[in-house]
Amino acid sequence: MSRPKNSDGPAERVDRESQSVPGSPGLKQQRAADIQEKLAGHKARQRGQRRNRLILIITAWTVGIALVAGLVVFAVISAMPKTPAAIEGVQTLSGLSANHVNGPVKYEQVPPAGGDHSQIPLNCAVYTEPVPNENAVHSLEHGAVWVAYDPQAVTGAQLEVLSKDIPSTYAILSPYESLPAPVVVSAWGAQLNATGADDPRIKDFISKYRSAKSAPEPGAPCTGGLDGPGKLE
Repeated sequence: MSRPKNSDGPAERVDRESQSVPGSPGLKQQRAADIQEKLAGHKARQRGQRRNRLILIITAWTVGIALVAGLVVFAVISAMPKTPAAIEGVQTLSGLSANHVNGPVKYEQVPPAGGDHSQIPLNCAVYTEPVPNENAVHSLEHGAVWVAYDPQAVTGAQLEVLSKDIPSTYAILSPYESLPAPVVVSAWGAQLNATGADDPRIKDFISKYRSAKSAPEPGAPCTGGLDGPGKLE
């Protein structure tokens, strides 16, 4: 009886044996490929982790900067003086001329709140005696406010209260005879008759109209001009 013939040739038998025998070249290649695949996966995970950490750091910095900027803006806005939108009793004037003239000017308002005036401004300060209208109006042109008070109605402690509300720049305080109210506050083109030294509208008026753009020349000097009588240093 004849034996069945093996169909595999010598080369095929050697190839199968090389794949199944430990330490053969085929098994080594497979192991090396597995190791490379694991290393590639590990490196990819590391890159992903680094990318996530970088995103977290950038996000944290962005949020932190935004918070700091928000706090700074909030602090600046909170520190800014609140400007009243409207003040009850304020009279506004329009069409005021602003020529420089020599000699006295006849004004319609008492005290004047704009119009033709001297070419020399009155130095902004506190005065104990009446000041010349024409020079004070020039200061109003530069954005100053003029707080005039009736010396018969505002004296002693009331005058001290009024003086505390006067800013150190772009403001004039002086007595004025025959006022229509105990205190009259003027800016260029605006005027308020106050009921007394403690009228809260005085502060509101100063805050709204001092150095306001409604003046013809806001920010122009309020010093280097004329010192009126009774100026306090």
